[in-house]
Amino acid sequence: MMDSVYGFISNIWLNYKYQLLFSAETFLKVFIFINGIMALTALLTLGERKISALMQDRVGPNRASIFGFAFWGLFHPIADGIKLLTKEDFVGDRVNKFLFTIAPIIGMTAILTCFAFIPFGNYIDLFGYKIKLQIVDIDSSIFLLLAISSMAIYSPFLGGYSSANNFAILGAIRAAAQMISYEIVIGISLIPMIMIYSSGSLQDIALKQGDLFMGLIPKWGIFLQPLSFLIFLTAATAENKRTPFDVVEGESEIIGFFIEYSSMRFAAFMFTEYVELVLISMIAITFFFGGWQVPFVNEAGISILNLAIPLNHILISLMQMAIFAFKVAVFSALLLTIRWTLPRFRFDQIMSFCWQFLLPIALFNVLLTALFLMR
Repeated sequence: MMDSVYGFISNIWLNYKYQLLFSAETFLKVFIFINGIMALTALLTLGERKISALMQDRVGPNRASIFGFAFWGLFHPIADGIKLLTKEDFVGDRVNKFLFTIAPIIGMTAILTCFAFIPFGNYIDLFGYKIKLQIVDIDSSIFLLLAISSMAIYSPFLGGYSSANNFAILGAIRAAAQMISYEIVIGISLIPMIMIYSSGSLQDIALKQGDLFMGLIPKWGIFLQPLSFLIFLTAATAENKRTPFDVVEGESEIIGFFIEYSSMRFAAFMFTEYVELVLISMIAITFFFGGWQVPFVNEAGISILNLAIPLNHILISLMQMAIFAFKVAVFSALLLTIRWTLPRFRFDQIMSFCWQFLLPIALFNVLLTALFLMR
């Protein structure tokens, strides 16, 4: 009996070895990457309040504790999760229960799917088996990422529409109009980077930023196209509906697409905003700040002008993942700081700013880049 089972397993391994390895590799990358993103997102909810407290000369959250140990407020995300889980999940009598339920799920699913295209390192070679540090690597990854992320527009719109509440519907219309408008600008702002690096693959774009000007200055997108970065950052902040573009859900507004939501349904909308903030940080880093590239470090080791120091391949891969995580954390903190720095716009100003100012500049930037590359 055991011999037959062993023979069956051996036969499967011999015939489907690479398929099994690929499946295990993909599952492991998804598990580690998504859990890391969720952990960072939970910390961002705490970081949001800590940064606001720092800027307003307050202490910030520090009360939640276990056995008297507060650890600077690190238990607050856990306390928030427990609170939201135990709150009443209220659903009105007139709502479309199916759309009301799937609306927050659509947004979260669309944003989490986009992380599959983000490269968080080059590769790791384990006993001759090459593991790419990216879940999905295809030539058109940036276009798929933009297409899938645009599906998140349905989340606030369906959430407000299905609530059968006039104020929620007004908020949903505002949210859909704002997100569609700024999604267009986001896509156009990245076109010059695709033209410069001659690729739609995020991994290729990260790899090409490892080159140096005069052996000293990295060929990062921020140095090649600072205008594209400013356009992208502005449009991404508006698409994420964060201050100063948060009229669709601002505390001072009487409308909002989620005003009928409570408990974990509301938490899904809120959490999606922070997950998208991490996604924006990763896209910005991949296009404009070298991605996982460590300055003066290549596959052989450290190389500065005529100085070369060889390093172990595994160490280099760990350095790449660590620097990518560090860049994401710093950029996410920058986005949190912006919220507590700028005043809120009116909705008509938000839409006018997009169509009459930001979009023409983005198109002009594409034209200038094309002319420069054709010269």
